[in-house]
Amino acid sequence: MSHTLGIRQAQKQKTRQALLDAALELLADQSLSSLGLREVTRAVGVAPTAFYRHFDSTADLGVALVEEALGSLHAMIRDQLTATWDSDERIARTVELIVRHVAAHPAHVRFLARERFGGVQPVREAIGAQLAQFVDEVRDALALEPESAGWNEEDLSMLARLYVDHMMQTAAELLTTPPEDLPRVTDLAERQLRLITLGGRHWLDGA
Repeated sequence: MSHTLGIRQAQKQKTRQALLDAALELLADQSLSSLGLREVTRAVGVAPTAFYRHFDSTADLGVALVEEALGSLHAMIRDQLTATWDSDERIARTVELIVRHVAAHPAHVRFLARERFGGVQPVREAIGAQLAQFVDEVRDALALEPESAGWNEEDLSMLARLYVDHMMQTAAELLTTPPEDLPRVTDLAERQLRLITLGGRHWLDGA
């Protein structure tokens, strides 16, 4: 009995993942607000009613795509933040991480870039919640650095938000960057991060 249940559960998970993959492919050329569930189920080869065994709506599917796109990144970001590198090396490795992630997951990054300010509220909120978690993680790491002595939590969150927004902006720009322009874009991203870091170091100078 348990073996049969295990097979059914595995098949259910396989169908759910197929729906996510099909939706992500269809979203390459359209926004989530224009995506119909029949398009998704047709691409997978299942009946439209089967969709509701996995998701309540296309918005619910979109929220699952947000989790798939960003959920696994938290551990990688924490590793970057806790590594014992100097500032320049951390900046270089952070940009390198973004470049690798965009190259490996362009469809996810395109989905996030489009839907972050898109028309589906639950998805906007899910992206916002994930980014807010990144901000909290970066803020907590910044608070441990000697340069943050005297900073209040609000200002640390502001600085963390600059880093996170920069990460999203760079990822979105890399989507349309041809290979020959990659050195220029990555160099600019590193210089922008250095500028943010330098500004942070001197934020309290006039206080």
